[in-house]
Amino acid sequence: MQVPSERNARWMLLTGHGRVLVEIARNPDARIRDISPAVGLTERTVQGIVADLESAGYLTRTRIGRRNRYTVNPDSPFRHRDQDGPVGPLLDLLTSMADGEASDLPQAELARTLRRHCR
Repeated sequence: MQVPSERNARWMLLTGHGRVLVEIARNPDARIRDISPAVGLTERTVQGIVADLESAGYLTRTRIGRRNRYTVNPDSPFRHRDQDGPVGPLLDLLTSMADGEASDLPQAELARTLRRHCR
């Protein structure tokens, strides 16, 4: 894999909101302090993103003792008008890739999912 040049290092394919949502989908019991280093954002930024995602209906937060448990709503729509359908299939794909399971997916299914959600 190629290391991005300094010029290209200023942007990422997924926004902070997308990275936090994928991380929460991977680990619903993660604390803000666990999510922060995993996505490369400060704890304060992650707190704000979680609040945004919760208010937009992408996830719900349930208090269990002193901890929070997050539940991702896979039926939430993408926020861009050109991306139709729910976020669930793309989150499934991204979490399986992060967990090393993407190689188990047939190439045709992987290509269909990416075409459908990443126009």
